[in-house]
Parts: sequence; C-alpha cells; structure tokens
Amino acid sequence: MKKHLMTMALAAMSLLSVQAQEITISEARFKTGDNIAWKDVKFDDGQWQKVPVGELWTKFGVTNPNNYAWYRMKAVIPKSLLDKAFNKNAIKISVAKVDDCDETYLNGKLIGKMGSMPHDAGGFKMAWDDWRNYVVDAKDIHWDQENVIAVRVYNGGDPGGIFGGKVTIAPVLLNDIIDINFTEVNAPEGSVCKVAVNSKIAVKGSLDVKVIDLENGKELSSQTVAIGKKSKPLTVPYDLHKQVRLKATYTDAKSGAQAKENYSPKYILTPAAPLTPRYNGPLVYGVRTGSPVILRMAFSGEKPMKYSIKGMPEGLKVNAQTGVISGAVKKAGNYKLTFVAENGKGKTEQAFTLKVGEKIALTPPMGWNSWNCWGLSVSQEKVISSAQAIIDKGLADYGYAYINVDDAWESAERNPDGTIGTNEKFPDMKGLGDWLHENGLKFGIYSSPGDYTCGRYLGSIDHEEQDAKTYNEWGVDYLKYDWCGYGREYDKHNDHSVAAFARPYMKMQQYLREQPRDIFYSLCQYGMSEVWKWGHAVDANSWRTTGDITDTWESLYEIGFGLQVGLEPYAGPGHWNDPDMLIVGKVGWSNNLRDTRLTPDEQYTHISLWALLASNMLIGCDVAQMDDFTVALLCNNEVNAVNQDILGKQARQAVVDGDLQIWIRPLADGSHAVGLFNVGNGDLNVNLANYRTALGFSKPFESARDLWRQKDLDNSLFFIPSHGVKLLKIR
Repeated sequence: MKKHLMTMALAAMSLLSVQAQEITISEARFKTGDNIAWKDVKFDDGQWQKVPVGELWTKFGVTNPNNYAWYRMKAVIPKSLLDKAFNKNAIKISVAKVDDCDETYLNGKLIGKMGSMPHDAGGFKMAWDDWRNYVVDAKDIHWDQENVIAVRVYNGGDPGGIFGGKVTIAPVLLNDIIDINFTEVNAPEGSVCKVAVNSKIAVKGSLDVKVIDLENGKELSSQTVAIGKKSKPLTVPYDLHKQVRLKATYTDAKSGAQAKENYSPKYILTPAAPLTPRYNGPLVYGVRTGSPVILRMAFSGEKPMKYSIKGMPEGLKVNAQTGVISGAVKKAGNYKLTFVAENGKGKTEQAFTLKVGEKIALTPPMGWNSWNCWGLSVSQEKVISSAQAIIDKGLADYGYAYINVDDAWESAERNPDGTIGTNEKFPDMKGLGDWLHENGLKFGIYSSPGDYTCGRYLGSIDHEEQDAKTYNEWGVDYLKYDWCGYGREYDKHNDHSVAAFARPYMKMQQYLREQPRDIFYSLCQYGMSEVWKWGHAVDANSWRTTGDITDTWESLYEIGFGLQVGLEPYAGPGHWNDPDMLIVGKVGWSNNLRDTRLTPDEQYTHISLWALLASNMLIGCDVAQMDDFTVALLCNNEVNAVNQDILGKQARQAVVDGDLQIWIRPLADGSHAVGLFNVGNGDLNVNLANYRTALGFSKPFESARDLWRQKDLDNSLFFIPSHGVKLLKIR
C-alpha cells in the first residue's frame, strides 16, 4: 500500500513539473548549528523544524546571530524537465538569496557556494545580496526519484537564512547559457553602448539590437551582427539626453532559440544650468541666537562670481569671492535678506529669510556621509576629497553643505582625562572642521550612546558631556547618534517603554544644547518604538525610520514605499523623518567601490521619492568619482526645491492601483508635487486625469510641469517604465 501511494505521488509530481517546467520548493526542514553530515542523503531530519522557504529566519521566530544553520529540502525531479531544455545535460537549481553566505549540496555533493564562511581559508565574507543559480550536471540527478537539497548557511548577524524567493529546479534554457552584456562608453562622437554575447559554450547565431525612445515608443535605430567564435561587441550609439531602451535579441542558428535582454543606459533629463547666476538653495535658514552662522550662498553660473547681501543684520559678513556667510546674530527675529550674485553673464537677486531664534533645520539637511562609500575605511584624506569635489563639481551651488564623517574615526582608548580622541586616520579633527567652515560647508560626526559603535569603536556612554564639549571645540555641526552598542545597556533592564528608548538620546541632547553652537541631532535607531512619535520630544532634528538601506531595488522599495506610509504627520520644519542615505554613484561600504546596482530608472525613482518625503538628502557615494549622470541627478534645482520646500509637508501615498503608486506633497506656493511611480516589472501607461478625485482635486488641473525635464506639459498621459517615475508639479 505504501509503495502504491509513493508511485501515485511521483506521478503527480511528474505531471506538475511537465506543466510548469519548474519545480518550486516552499517548505524545508531547518536546524541551527553545524554538522557536515547533515548534507548526506540518508540523514534523518524528521525531528527538525518545518519552516517556509523565502523568509529570513527571524520571520519564523529564530534568533541565530553569528552562527550556522542548515536547510534540507526534498523533491522528485522528473526526466521530463529536460523536454524543453536548451542544454539537456544539466538543470538549474536556484536558492534565491542567502543571508549571509552558503554552501549548497545536492544528494550530498557540493554544487555551489557564495561568500565564504569562518572555517574557510579567507575567513567570513558576505554575499547576502547575490542570487544563487547553480547549474548541475544531469548525471548527478536521481531522475523520477527523491533528491535532497541541503543548504548550509552562515549568518554574520541576524536576520539570516534563505530569502527573496523560493528554491526552484528548472531546465537550463538559452538565457542560462549565454549572457548579453552592455557596457556604456563615453566616446568622442557621443555616448555609445557596447553590446556583447558571452557564452559558456560555443554558439553561432545573430544579435539584433534596437534602440527605442521611451517617450514616444519610436524605434530610433536597429543593427544586426553575426555571432561566432571571433565576433566583436556591437557598438550602438544613443542620445544621452533621451530616455531610451536597448532591446537585444540573440537567435541561435541551429535551434532557432532566442535569448532576449533589455537595457536602459544612463540618461540625463536635467537641463544644463544657465551661465548667468541662478539661485538653487533653500529660501529659509534657522539659527539659534548667538550661534555661529555657516552658510554658503547656493548660486550656479559661470565663475568667478561676486556675491553680496542686502539687509544683512549686524554680526554677519559675507565673502564676496566665495559667497560664504559667517558670524553670529545676537538678536532674535526674522530677517528679510536679498542675496545678490553677479558674473560676466548677468546679475541675479534672491529673497531669503534668516530666522534667528530657537529652531534650526527648517528644511531637510543636504550634504554627504562617508558610510555608504567608505564604511570603516574612511579617512580624513577621503573626507576632504569628497568635500572638495562637492565644491568643484558644483554641488555646493545646489545647497549640499553637510560633510559627515561616519564611524571609524575614534581612538582605541580615551585620553587619561576621559575625553575622546581620534585614530591615526584623522590627524587633525579641528583643522578639518575649520577648513570645511572656511568653505561654507558644515562638519558632521558619528557616535553611539552605547559602549561601542556599530564598527566596534568607542561610544559615548558615561562621557556624553565630555564628548559634546569636544564636538564643540572641533566645530561639529551635526551628530549622527547610532543605537548600536546601547542595545547591551538596554538589555540589562526589564524596561521596554518608550522612555527606555528615549533616555540615552535625551541625555546627549541636554549636553548638545549647552554648547555655544547649533548641532543638528540625528537619531539613528532604525525606527524602534515608533521613534517618529517621540523624536521631537528629545529635540531631535531627524530620526531614522528604518534599517540600513542597500543599493538594490528590494531595499529601496521596502524602505521607501513600504515603511514611509503614514509617517507624514510627524515631519515638519525642525524635525524630519529619515529613510537613510542616498545610494547613487559609486558605493561599496569599503575600499572597494563600484557603481550602484540601481538602474537609471530606479535612481530617478530614488531621488524623486526622497524629495517628496522631505528626507535628509545625504549623498552616499565618493563625490570625487561622480559622473555627469549622477551630478545631473543630484543637481536639478526644481526637484531639489521640492525637498527644500519651506512648508515642510511630507508627501502621502494617495493612490495604489496595481503597480502604480501616486504620492502627493503640498507646496508653499499652493501647488502640489506629485510622483507617479511604477513599482512593477512591466511598463505602464497612465492617465493622471483618472486619479484627480483620489488626489483630492475637484477641478481639472490648471497646469502640469515635468520637474526632471523642467518643461510645461499639455496633457496628462504618461509612459512610465518599470521601476520608473514621472515627477510633476501641478496646480
């Protein structure tokens, strides 16, 4: 009877696989710990925990930091899986993603590995964000019988495990054999893309590449080339200032099978700034009475430029050559100023309000932070390099002012008097602050309310007053205060109240406010205990609402679209929600920098959403290596004006219609900024007029302006590519 039931089960599995041409495994046996015998086919895992595949193990109640765990899965693999395979000598086993590294075994044999584990020669190395697609020789499969897949995982800190998708078993198709690679090149004659076919086996066929204008759907060009042993990449020219898509199709000569790949190269929508002076910065600035004013007038245009101010209050001065304002104002009040900039091409005046009182951070901070590029390898030299590039590449002319040193500047031990010192990478912290201030930039630093920071450097616990005084002596204008090591202190007490989370932040703020300078106070505690509801009570100027962001669509989507919904009531002038730093340009969290993994469309979505959310705009890449695309992405004055709008209202999610999300933000001039986001994997055509009522408008739109292209529109029909955006200003 048991044999008969097994035969029926095998038949059912075989039928399902033939229909789907893929086997999906959604459940596994799971056990923490490590024993290499757990890879063996005959090992009895009957007492192991049953868990879902595709969710981090903290989701099903497992805490297992800095440790091993194993998954074991069983599947009948029918021979019919090869019927439609391009390569009938292999199959593909996908293990989605693994946090942080894995060894994957099939029937006891190692078939794939990503990252490295503590027992490996090179020590532990993460590979948590890489897809595991392992090609397996057909001879290693037990066809039409049960096979055992065992995955050994090492996790460098919770959460951990298999995530991002199910485990699948599928035939090897042409797309698995060949890769169509695209390489963007800035040639003397203009932008071109090199398109090449790389194959794991010898192939012969043809490659066709079409260039499509995504604004109107028109085919701009088409090329076809033969592919063989000595074929060269195909050179495809395109217009850098058009939003285009390259559609590549490889056709195999023998089988007729095709592999297709689409690619969107970088495109610049921001129009070139005029040579005449143009103001691009905030329209208001808050400073406490008597505190130093450090402000650079944000005018783009041909240099050299001459700067002056009408109506400047007593105590301030302006450098006519650099536009840097310095000094202090002793009398509270709202001072109406006029900024004046003049060069060989013309003259511009800009109304500006200086608010001297008790409130700072009247608009979200704009600047740079070292973490997403350099991580723990940051140094004073690297900080100065990016700061100088902020000036040289013109980002300072768009309001980017804060230069923030993240973790890894601290000395190994405190000085004999208990004060904090710097390590050898930062030989002169006060000198760094002075240099930044001379150039109209602000100086940010990092610490933790715990004994150690995230990078295991000294924290501020029991030295808060000393550290606040030291920051003042160095000229610090911004403190990022990271929970990290304080978790050990928090765990000592059986108190999980809001007060327990607020206590260490309140303590440091007391001493920050005693200093004779304004220090922007940034809470970094990942949104615990709904910090947006009480962050203002500890006088914080911003608070992280999420965990750390990474340069993937999944991370951007979860943090930006998932975790910011409903937080708009808690943001406003002086206090901002912070969904973390920007992930455009070259990042890497180490000495090994690379281009962000976000597509160009995803990068436009990223900046558009952060502008709508009134987020901190802290660049996370090495500015010295920033290309023209990234500069244009960060230096669009009309997009930045949304982020810096003086009304200070954060956008709300107004529409969710399938893959379309519409976020809307009221602006100080009575208009609204509206972001139409396509969060799906396919393209969308959207008629904004259909959502007028959902957006709260009773009348037709009077006007609409494309903020990225900086042009007025005459209709409400928009094409939005996958993971792309249309950012508008409407009345």
